[in-house]
Amino acid sequence: MARIAVPEMLKHKYEPGFASGVIAASGTLGSLIPPSILMVLYGIYAEVSIGALFIAGFLPGLISAGLYVGMIILRAHFNPELAGNGHSQPSTGIAEKLSALSDVWPLPILIGAVLGGIFTGLFSPTEAGAVGALVATMIAALRRQLNWQNFKEAVKLAVVGSSSIFAILIGTLFFTRFLVLSGLPTDLAQMVLSLTDGNPYLIILGVAVIYVILGMFVESIGLMLLTLPIILPLVAGADMNLIWFGIIIIKLLEIGLITPPIGLNVYVIKGALGSRVSLQNIFRGVTWFLVMDIIALLLIVAIPSLSLWLPKVMWN
Repeated sequence: MARIAVPEMLKHKYEPGFASGVIAASGTLGSLIPPSILMVLYGIYAEVSIGALFIAGFLPGLISAGLYVGMIILRAHFNPELAGNGHSQPSTGIAEKLSALSDVWPLPILIGAVLGGIFTGLFSPTEAGAVGALVATMIAALRRQLNWQNFKEAVKLAVVGSSSIFAILIGTLFFTRFLVLSGLPTDLAQMVLSLTDGNPYLIILGVAVIYVILGMFVESIGLMLLTLPIILPLVAGADMNLIWFGIIIIKLLEIGLITPPIGLNVYVIKGALGSRVSLQNIFRGVTWFLVMDIIALLLIVAIPSLSLWLPKVMWN
């Protein structure tokens, strides 16, 4: 999406930080809206229904997306320069818009093939990437846009982008291992949680402090695997609903994906865009989205039914 959406927004004079921040922050919603590997891992560790976790993530995910959309509309309304001020947008009629629909048919087909296969169980989310690449190749062939030059360029871009992402992941994994050897995550978690005295909301506050601090330096999966063995017994002892707590954990991990200095999504966007947008601009662009994430987190904590109502309806 960084390669597709951000260059198009930049072409229409969108502010670079605003354009890249939208993509970096929106990419975190995949952790809360199923299917989500983080929910699968949490479900296994907490021994709760992964299906119930998936259903529980829908409303919080939609609320987060709604807050993003509302903030984007308001900011663009009060500062039109962020969204190109409308000057670069060509004027089009209904007939032209309907005619343009004939050019976008590959997108719903590609989305339907990938998501349809995941939700029907034909293939896993990981396998869906390969299926999506195959379907995209077939669409390019049908549209007679698949030639040797385009194929080489696509492979080159995929290799460069994937290498950048893997380099970041390898670095964060090494850093996580050294943190484990230092004992810092365990000591920090035990110190913070020892102050909660079994109060559910103090436990949530303590977990938030742990995840905000460690989330600046440790990638999401590593952070979850480091902390859950320490946190879950305290949560269970406080008689907290593990589904609700799981959604809180996932939301905290989402926030960590765009929190400096190591917001993985920000570096992925930077790797995809190269020199077109600076790292500082991307971090500046996600600041408003961080504020919306904090509001969404507060709503999830204050109103547990946002996470628990749908699973209750589906399972009763």
